Amino acid sequence: MDRMPLFDLPEEKDLPHSMPLAARMRPQTFDEFVGQEHLVAAGRVFRKCIEADQLPSMIFWGPPGSGKTTLAHIIANITRAQFSSLSAVSAGVADLRHVIGEAEKRLKLSGQRTILFIDEIHRFNKAQQDVILPFVESGTVTFIGATTENPSFEVIAPLLSRCRVFQLNPLSNEEVKLIVERAMKNKKRGLGKFQIGISEEALNHLVTASNGDARVALNALEMAAFATVPDSEGLRSIDLSAVEQSLQHRALLYDKSGDQHYDLISALHKSLRGSDPDAALYWLGRMLEAGEDPLYIVRRLVRFASEDVGVADPQALVIAVAAQQAVHFVGLPEGNLALAQAVVYLATAPKSNSLYQAYSRVQQDIQHGRNEPVPLHLRNPVTELMRKTGYGKGYKYAHDYPDHFVRQQNLPPSLKEKRYYIPSDQGYEKEISSRLRKWWRESQKEG
Repeated sequence: MDRMPLFDLPEEKDLPHSMPLAARMRPQTFDEFVGQEHLVAAGRVFRKCIEADQLPSMIFWGPPGSGKTTLAHIIANITRAQFSSLSAVSAGVADLRHVIGEAEKRLKLSGQRTILFIDEIHRFNKAQQDVILPFVESGTVTFIGATTENPSFEVIAPLLSRCRVFQLNPLSNEEVKLIVERAMKNKKRGLGKFQIGISEEALNHLVTASNGDARVALNALEMAAFATVPDSEGLRSIDLSAVEQSLQHRALLYDKSGDQHYDLISALHKSLRGSDPDAALYWLGRMLEAGEDPLYIVRRLVRFASEDVGVADPQALVIAVAAQQAVHFVGLPEGNLALAQAVVYLATAPKSNSLYQAYSRVQQDIQHGRNEPVPLHLRNPVTELMRKTGYGKGYKYAHDYPDHFVRQQNLPPSLKEKRYYIPSDQGYEKEISSRLRKWWRESQKEG
């Protein structure tokens, strides 16, 4: 059986009219491929395996436009195996079973291997991924998946454990610029047969606004080129305005339920913890401008106010809750500034995780120690029977003592003298630490 190519390209004379520029310029070989040097540079194990046609099952994980499908294209051109392609967006279990059935027949009749490529593998649910698993394990198919989402969350563990995960990075500005310039010069598959020029300002904006996505850059270039009227000599001079109109609003890479959601909130939290108001404002803006739920963000700010600032600045929690109220009251975009104010305050507040550590110690003792009864002197003797059985006996009323403080054992006997909260020397906790030491010294004198 002849191997069917994964991508059937039209004749070169038909390319400009039948395919977008990004599809026409898709690299056919490693020599044309731009970026991902950690994988495809000469001598790399990944490239050697492909060129030797000895492929393990693998998953390509990376942002849009970084080259995942292009690598599949190159593998399809090199491999001697049957290359079968499905898209998880449109395919179902019946399609999977058909491809796998053909692979089983092919293996028995001719011994030919089958490579099963599934684009957007994260779109398959658990049941659909389960269909693939036994045939990957038996060697009936070599599986290649492509995904923009973290495979740890989106691919079932048994399938993931049988695959090598190769992570692709966003293209750098220099790499995107090289791809754009090649497309402008290429006469067979690109725009080279047209006389096209582009100002440095327009090119820089196109590269930057593409956000590491070669597909976005090429499609915007093509639109700008054909929207630009040629001059008397046939030259199409693309200016900044043409590029801006072709790009329209830059769609930020963000998925509220995906990896970017967690990466950006993590960046915000760590920037706050690092007392970096500029970075914290940037990550806040990235989420808000991409459409993140502001109440999700403010919930994390409230958590941060207690976890990382704590009693070093008790006002931090007040500010965070006030931001929540402001956002709830005025909505967006007006509420953006309330969030920004809270972020700057939290970033510049003194930091202490003493409260977080104290509660963690409490949790440990509760989970692993005895849950002892409340000491009798701390119980409220609301009835005569309770009073007779010792409820409240020996309790010392703090307001009857100097400074409204008296030392007494308020923990269960097994936890006598246990200290959970150990204040730091940051912010308001300095005063707390001094006060506790004073009370401790005076109680020792009385003892």
